[in-house]
Amino acid sequence: MTPESEQKIKEVFEKQKAFFKTNKTKNIEFRKEQLRKFREVFLNHTDALCEALDIDLGKSRKEAEYVEIQIVSSELDYLLENIDEWAKPTPVESKSHPSGAKIVSKITYQPYGVNYIIGPFNYPVQLTFSPLIGALIAGNTAIIKPSENTPHVAKVIEKIIDESFDESYVKVFQGAIEENTLLLSLPFDYIFFTGSPNVGKIVMKAAAEQLIPLTLELGGKSPTIVHKDADLDKAVSRISYGKWINCGQTCVAPDYIYIHESVKDSFINKFIAYLKTTYPEGSLGKIGKIVNTNQIKHLAGYLDAAPEKVIYGGAYDSETRHFEATLMDQVTWDDQVMQQEIFGPILPIMTYTDIDVALEEINNRPKPLALYVFSESEEFANDVLNRTTSGDAEINSAIIHVGSHFLPFGGVGTSGIGKYHGKFSFQAFSHSRSVLEVL
Repeated sequence: MTPESEQKIKEVFEKQKAFFKTNKTKNIEFRKEQLRKFREVFLNHTDALCEALDIDLGKSRKEAEYVEIQIVSSELDYLLENIDEWAKPTPVESKSHPSGAKIVSKITYQPYGVNYIIGPFNYPVQLTFSPLIGALIAGNTAIIKPSENTPHVAKVIEKIIDESFDESYVKVFQGAIEENTLLLSLPFDYIFFTGSPNVGKIVMKAAAEQLIPLTLELGGKSPTIVHKDADLDKAVSRISYGKWINCGQTCVAPDYIYIHESVKDSFINKFIAYLKTTYPEGSLGKIGKIVNTNQIKHLAGYLDAAPEKVIYGGAYDSETRHFEATLMDQVTWDDQVMQQEIFGPILPIMTYTDIDVALEEINNRPKPLALYVFSESEEFANDVLNRTTSGDAEINSAIIHVGSHFLPFGGVGTSGIGKYHGKFSFQAFSHSRSVLEVL
């Protein structure tokens, strides 16, 4: 990083501090006007975003529009439609005053100030712009650092921001560790980070040194329990969608299967048949690209450690960054593939006969970002949810909860801190201020 770049970052930060003090961002109409302009610019760059997503991650046009662009635009419409109601003070009951005077109590919502948003590589559009629109609808300013691992998308993100906003309101800075370290040293009013738990610890430590509130959207090994009474055909297709989309690089992807021993063979046969039809031999690039060659080597290491357990797939091409949809069987907790979040298109399969034992194994490990249960018994599924903890959960489905702006999304424990999306984004980026008035 050059001295000029360092100076520019500090200069923009001070500009945003000064602009926030003008109170212009506290005006609801100002927020809506700015976000309507952003929406127009954002959608006008659909082609450029789709092209960049294809180069960086091998995402098809259909996938890019659905999981990146449409999720942002639909959530933005929802925020614009509801902000007037959300921003109103919320009246609450009051305790009696010792003098007998009348008391009025309410909760008001204040923006924090200058926000720092750190975007990830796996869904670089959705997971950068979704927090941004939440920060802006709540009345904040923002500095954004997109992921350096998706450079083509990062350039389009910067272009969109430059065309939409003045830098005293929203600004993008490109870079990697050096730039992020500098930015984390600044006294932001709020930090929003999406990424790995290891980097999340660095961000949280930096925030703690200045007592900066933050949201951490991390990850983990999300279990997928398939019970003996599950509809196996539905389980195969829905798990497959959740696992292979974006080449397995999804923070809430099913990380491993825990299936009842009595239906395992049937499940595997159906899964392999499904894969042969959907991702036949020769379609190595159909599920996208791994972000870089280092991650290819990392994923290949799981297969090299237990080659006899690979029952389908396993092919990869380091030069093109393609990796085949891969199943592993007879996996145990001791296998290398079970030691951390996979973040790639490898799906280990383990079995259980006693659900109590399986849940104990899950509960003995870090709390996952998501948990999925496939069962035709609502009683069984709810029992599993009652006896486990995860950021979020689905029954007979996988990963689609992420796209709902009606549900709060986020982790718990090592999988994250804080929730956002829809109204929950407004709440996440707002300070709830209690106000009591004695009449």
